[in-house]
Amino acid sequence: MLRWLTAGESHGPSLISLLDGIPAGIELTSDDLRAALARRRLGHGRGSRQKFEQDVLTIHGGLRHGRTLGSPLAIEIANSEWPKWEKVMSADPVAREDLLIDAGTGDEREIARNRPLSRPRPGHADLSGMLKYGFDEARPVLERASARETAARVVAGKVAAALLEQAAGIRLVAHTLQTGAVRVPEDAELPTPDDLDTLDADPLRCFHPETSAAMVTEVDEAKADGDTLGGVVEVLAYGVPVGLGSHIQWDRRLDGRLAQAIMSIQAMKGVEIGDGFATAGRRGSAAHDEILSAREQQPGASRGFPRVTNRAGGLEGGITNGQVLRVRGALKPISTVPRALRTVDVSTGEQTSANHQRSDTCAVAPAAVIAEAVVALTLADALLEKTGGDSVAEIRAHLEETQALQSVLTDRRPDTAQ
Repeated sequence: MLRWLTAGESHGPSLISLLDGIPAGIELTSDDLRAALARRRLGHGRGSRQKFEQDVLTIHGGLRHGRTLGSPLAIEIANSEWPKWEKVMSADPVAREDLLIDAGTGDEREIARNRPLSRPRPGHADLSGMLKYGFDEARPVLERASARETAARVVAGKVAAALLEQAAGIRLVAHTLQTGAVRVPEDAELPTPDDLDTLDADPLRCFHPETSAAMVTEVDEAKADGDTLGGVVEVLAYGVPVGLGSHIQWDRRLDGRLAQAIMSIQAMKGVEIGDGFATAGRRGSAAHDEILSAREQQPGASRGFPRVTNRAGGLEGGITNGQVLRVRGALKPISTVPRALRTVDVSTGEQTSANHQRSDTCAVAPAAVIAEAVVALTLADALLEKTGGDSVAEIRAHLEETQALQSVLTDRRPDTAQ
C-alpha cells in the first residue's frame, strides 16, 4: 500500500526520499520535515560533522499549499558540504591527478579525503561490500552504507507519522533505555507523546533523569578512552487500533514487519517486541497479558478488552490488540573506533590499523529518532492495508466502520451475550 525508497550517498550532493501511496489531505509543511531532521542531530556523543554539515530540504512533488496531493512525494536533502567532495564523489570520471590535490584549503586532511580507503573497518560494511562488488577500496561501499542515509528515512517517517495521527489518532514517541552498560530501571515510568519536548531536551533522550546523568558520564568516559558505545532504544505507539497486521501469512505479520524495519537501521543488531527476551525466561503464567471483562481502559489503549499487563507489547499473533505498541532495538557500538582496530590493508596485504575519520562516540539518541521513523512507516503501511482510502477523510470513515463492527463484540455484557 505504501512504498518508500531512498537514494544518495553520504558525501554526495543530496539524499532523496520518495514515497508512493501517500493519501491526499495530510497536513504537512517543510518546517515539519526540517524539525524532524533537527531532532535526528540531537544527542550527547555526536561527532563534529553535526555542527557544520547542514540539511538543505526541498520538496519536489506531492505537496501543495500544506496538504499532500495523493501523488508521489519527492523530498531532497542537499548536503551543504558538497563543494568539498565534488571531485571525490563526482558522477563523471575524474583524472587521477585531480585527486592528489587538496580542496583549496591547503590542509593535508583535505588531501587525505581523496585517497583510496584500503583499510576496512571491523564491524562496518567496508570489507564485505568490497568483496561482494569487487571494489579495491571502501569508498564506494561506505558512502551508501553510512547512517547518513537515515536522514531520508526520517523525513519519510515524519510524513507517515502525520498520516497516523491525522487519520487514526496514533501518536509515537521514542526514548533511550540503555547506553553502554547503563540502563533505565525496569519499573521506570514510560514517556508519552506529550513528553516529546522533555526527551528532545535530554542529552541522551532518556526519560529517567538520574539514569540520563549516568549515561552522559558513560559516553564521556568512552570518548576519553578513544572508544564508542551502543545501547537500546524503544518506540512507543499510543492509540493503535485493534486489527493492524495479520496472522494469515508470514510476511503479513506486523511483528515481523516491525522487526525487519528496526533491523534495517544501520548498526542495529537486535530487536524485541514488548518484553521480548525477558519473557523467554518466564513461565507462561507470568508471561501473558490476562484479559479483563471490565470496560476500564488503560492510558493510551485503543477501544477493546483491557489487560492486566502489556508484556506482549501490543501485538499478539502478528496483530495489534489495542494496547500500547512497544518495539525495541539494540544498537552496536559505532564501528569507526578512534583507537583504530586491527585490520588488513587490502592494497598490500599487510596488517595495519583501520581507517578512521571523524565519527560519533555514541549515536543512541538519534537512533531512537530513526527507529521512530521506521516504525511510523511500517504502521502507516499496515493502517492503509487495513482501511484503504485515497484520502485522510476516507481512511477515517473506513476506520470508524471497522471499530463499529468490533464494538459489537467488545460491548457485550453477560446478560446480553448469546
